[in-house]
Amino acid sequence: MPIQHFAPPPHVKSPPLSFATRVGDLLFVSGIPGFDANGALPESFEAQFANVVVNIKRVLDEAGATTRDLAKVNVLLTRASDVAAMNALYAGAFGPPPYPARTTCVVQALPDPKMLIEIEAVASLAK
Repeated sequence: MPIQHFAPPPHVKSPPLSFATRVGDLLFVSGIPGFDANGALPESFEAQFANVVVNIKRVLDEAGATTRDLAKVNVLLTRASDVAAMNALYAGAFGPPPYPARTTCVVQALPDPKMLIEIEAVASLAK
């Protein structure tokens, strides 16, 4: 079964990776940080979260999916103090229930010290 790769948008400075890969009916979305359309990283957690959601939705749309197709989401935060805000924002972005399965981890650091959040996901493309 061939692997289909989804490249980062041309304006995004990205490490050597695909934004997503499709294998059969599964779409694996790489960890998406909170960069905006200009490649800038806002200071606020809420703005970074909103950017992550926009970018995940763009990747899902490109693959013919929506957030309702998400089966598993992994959320990485650099501050435990953002967990409550993330849960509230997450409910709005990935709801209504039922939500995808999820793991949330507070990590010591992400690749850029200004990154407050990164989300990776797996979606089912079976229709």
